[in-house]
Amino acid sequence: MSIFGRRKKKKLEQQALEEQKALEEQQKKEQVITEKPTEKKEEVPKPVEEKAPEIPVNPQNATTEQAEEVDRYNRGLEKSRRTFGQKLAALFTNFNGVDDDFYDDLEETLIGADVGFETAVQISDEVREEIESQHVTDQKLISNLIVSKLVSLYTRNGTTEDNHLIFAAEGPSVFLFVGVNGVGKTTSIGKLANRFKKRGKKVLLAACDTFRAGAIEQLQEWGRRDGVPVVAGPEKSDPAAVVFDAVQKAKKENYDLVLVDTAGRLQNKVNLMNELDKMRRVITREIPHAPQEILLVLDATTGQNAMNQAKVFKETTAVTGIILTKLDGTAKGGIVLAIRNQLHLSVKYVGLGEQVDDLSPFSPKDFVDGLFSGFLENEK
Repeated sequence: MSIFGRRKKKKLEQQALEEQKALEEQQKKEQVITEKPTEKKEEVPKPVEEKAPEIPVNPQNATTEQAEEVDRYNRGLEKSRRTFGQKLAALFTNFNGVDDDFYDDLEETLIGADVGFETAVQISDEVREEIESQHVTDQKLISNLIVSKLVSLYTRNGTTEDNHLIFAAEGPSVFLFVGVNGVGKTTSIGKLANRFKKRGKKVLLAACDTFRAGAIEQLQEWGRRDGVPVVAGPEKSDPAAVVFDAVQKAKKENYDLVLVDTAGRLQNKVNLMNELDKMRRVITREIPHAPQEILLVLDATTGQNAMNQAKVFKETTAVTGIILTKLDGTAKGGIVLAIRNQLHLSVKYVGLGEQVDDLSPFSPKDFVDGLFSGFLENEK
């Protein structure tokens, strides 16, 4: 690792340690008030669900639909692709050969693309090793080598990743959506409701964010647009009571899928996590092995803030996957790699535009093609 890398890592580790200590102290204070010492946390039953790939609207149109998804990725990742090209070009401005300064600049370039510190150092070390072993000096070959290492890392890490949503083998499936306010939880639910309704599923929405002003009305508006019913209670009502009504309705009326919106007041972390746990217990009591998915919604435009949010939720909630919104609005598409490497969570859906159809199942191949397509062509 370069001198820059070691210094940067030490500084980041110190900051993370201080933040963690402050967070633990705050948790202790909140737990004295909110937690019952004798209460034992209920274990989540082992799932018996089947992994079911999505069925196209019409199997005969599968090829057309796949082509549309590829085009969506290309359009949605245009900003990230363009910015990465600019950063790569800037890296080779005044290029006078490969030395320690070059590797420092490479690490800075990759960190600036939000691939994460550890990943940036890993790629830099792999590039250094190959350059030294193969005695590479040509600027174009070095540029292609950097791109190929990034592509290899994306592809390699995606081989063991399961990006499919999990559905119940029989009866209603329940997906719980978590995340801080403003990341696009409610909008993601509305878009997924539209997607699954088009695919023949009977969908029900549950408005369990009862604290944020306008949250219930926002989900009800999505329900009207999608033609999907919404179970809601009064503002400030108990979210667990709302989710109970929703799962009861789903069982009685044979719904295929229940999408549950939740609050996102991370500043009251202990209260929020206790609330989510209570909702999960209600769901599991009424529908064994549910919720099948607990999906953390993150805003890609917030970069490292999104990573910090993910760490907090992962520590306290059994998150099963990520929905990454607003990927079309960021120039730092590398956050997908950071999530995968640092958090070991599968990205299941990505937001690639503002239209109702622009929430797409995450495809590592389409993502790599969309992010590096121009560079891959130049490499041939």
